[in-house]
Amino acid sequence: MRSSHLITRNSGVAVWRQIADQIRGDISAGKMASGVRMPPEIELATRFAVNRHTIRSAIAALTKEGVLRAEQGRGTFVANAKKLTYRIGERTRFSEILSTQVRETKGVLLGSNVEEPTAEIAAALGMQSGTVIKIDTMHTADGNPISCATSWFDASRVPNIIQDYSASGSVTAAFKQAGIEDYLRKSTIIGARHADAEDLRHLQLSPGAIVLVATAINVDMDGHPVEYAKTRFAADRMEIAIGNNKT
Repeated sequence: MRSSHLITRNSGVAVWRQIADQIRGDISAGKMASGVRMPPEIELATRFAVNRHTIRSAIAALTKEGVLRAEQGRGTFVANAKKLTYRIGERTRFSEILSTQVRETKGVLLGSNVEEPTAEIAAALGMQSGTVIKIDTMHTADGNPISCATSWFDASRVPNIIQDYSASGSVTAAFKQAGIEDYLRKSTIIGARHADAEDLRHLQLSPGAIVLVATAINVDMDGHPVEYAKTRFAADRMEIAIGNNKT
């Protein structure tokens, strides 16, 4: 493993986090393949010019995030060097997009609420009045959490979205229950930020981890908005590609 070793002591970012980010970067760049054993702590400590406790903190964070795996009596290994690809196109369906990359995907309802929309949400949904239904969800791939989302819907269009999503784990299936047979992606804005406390907990990340944020509007086949969503992807596990999806 070759790292740039550019550790900035007064950057405001913990040294262990900087080391973890550099190791993660080496893995993402293909410098370390899946299954490769990590160098001993003392070697890493020398390489980064830090003490072994700092190295342990970096390794522990990457292990918690699933980037590394620890095997008792054998050492620590690169768990999965390959990210999943989430391709955003006109028809963006979570399970279909990942169907060729993982064995199983699952959507879980984390929470829900009926509320007055903010100006931002009302504009995105094209609403002049009424309430919205908000649902918080998490998606897993082969049992590993990879994304969390907050979605808003016009309550008059999908009054039973909470129950229907809870039963199916799928917005597409819940839409069909409400008579919305198909829908398209109107717009997507991609950004990135540090994961907040909720995302850290649900995505099993360590403090300082980065999430990719996709802010999207979906419309029915007549062009009327049906969903406004903000999805956070664990940046260590997912990459986002823009282009048409095959269905």
